[in-house]
Amino acid sequence: MDNWFKLKERGTTVSTEIIAGITTFFTMVYIVVVNPGILSGTGMSFNGVFIATILASIVATLIMGLWSNYPIVIAPGMGLNAFFAFSVVQGYGVSWQTALGAVFIAGVLFIILSLTSFRYMLLDAIPASLKHAITAGIGLFITTVGLQNAGIIANSESTLITLGNLAQPMTYLTLIGLIITVTLMAYNVKGYLFIGMVITAIIAWFMGLFQMPESMVAMPSGLGETAFQMDLAGVFSNGLYTIIFTFLLITLFDTTGTMLGVAEQAGLLKDGKFPRSRGALLADAVGTTTGALLGTSPTSAYIESSTGVAAGGRTGLTAVTVSILLGLTLFFSPIVSVISSIPAITSPALIIVGFFMISVISKMNWSDLEEAFPAFLIIILMPLTHSIATGIGIGFIFYPVLKLLRGKGKDVHPIFYIFAILFFIQLVFLDH
Repeated sequence: MDNWFKLKERGTTVSTEIIAGITTFFTMVYIVVVNPGILSGTGMSFNGVFIATILASIVATLIMGLWSNYPIVIAPGMGLNAFFAFSVVQGYGVSWQTALGAVFIAGVLFIILSLTSFRYMLLDAIPASLKHAITAGIGLFITTVGLQNAGIIANSESTLITLGNLAQPMTYLTLIGLIITVTLMAYNVKGYLFIGMVITAIIAWFMGLFQMPESMVAMPSGLGETAFQMDLAGVFSNGLYTIIFTFLLITLFDTTGTMLGVAEQAGLLKDGKFPRSRGALLADAVGTTTGALLGTSPTSAYIESSTGVAAGGRTGLTAVTVSILLGLTLFFSPIVSVISSIPAITSPALIIVGFFMISVISKMNWSDLEEAFPAFLIIILMPLTHSIATGIGIGFIFYPVLKLLRGKGKDVHPIFYIFAILFFIQLVFLDH
């Protein structure tokens, strides 16, 4: 085991790696509740998505741990699942089978990119300001979804959005759950999101908002309702080319940024470079493709992996430990199904994840109009149009236009002009 994971070389032990894996697991296991809860809103089978979420996470995380030897976990990404459900299926009006087809194509393209140096060119073509804006915009979008699901904000004919009825039991329970979870977070409690959900669920049970299932455990079933159901032909008949690009774009740089951050925290970067990056990116690419085959949205590296690193995790054994624990959760679908159906339990997690994502705006240079204004459009239009792709598209169009008008067209990467033209065609001439 030491030879495979290089435990001594990285100054760690088996017990430390296992503890780190347990720590990471409890900070990210909320996704097995939240992800099927979001995607089932499109008509997908909850149990099918639940199993697909876990299996795709296990496959990708095992590749990350056993091949690249990094303590990084991969699972369906927050933001990507919201984009899948609310922008693609509900916004574009396509079936979830067609949306899975778009994810699959994006995953295949991601695999190809991971095996070539073109992945670096694609990442370099996108300005840092727009990368940060996309992350922040998705965070604001996720927070909006959480607030709406909980009833904290509601639709209004006069103002479009207004304050909801806080006297509703589900709404004020959400506020209670949010306060509990933020308090746990403030005290640096490991697994605060998951623990907050458990405490809120207990309160909800005492309030009579849900009943416990007859059985807490059950053999996994229902995967056949989502597995191999993707509609590839529908992707092309509906012209979802920018959707494919958006899935690919977000997954690529979100994963890359997270991996670099966690690897730097663990002291695994060498001269500022990311060793074995090909295998690490390939793990996510395979996870995304596997997820599409089984029935879930794209995977991404989880920033929650940093909690395991903080607990001493330095090798892929941490990731392998998480994979084993994820496998055990396959047998708890009855209780997960009940919990995910209660907005007060899942909404605080959406709001808090959005908070962390939007915090990247502090890294942006707001005094540079050419960089800041397109970024601002991306951030504000994602929640207002309820479409991540639309926000990205308009920002990507404005960026080169402003640069050209300022006589700085050469500062824009040639590939970026292609991005802008494709988004312009999609937004102006194609149904979206």
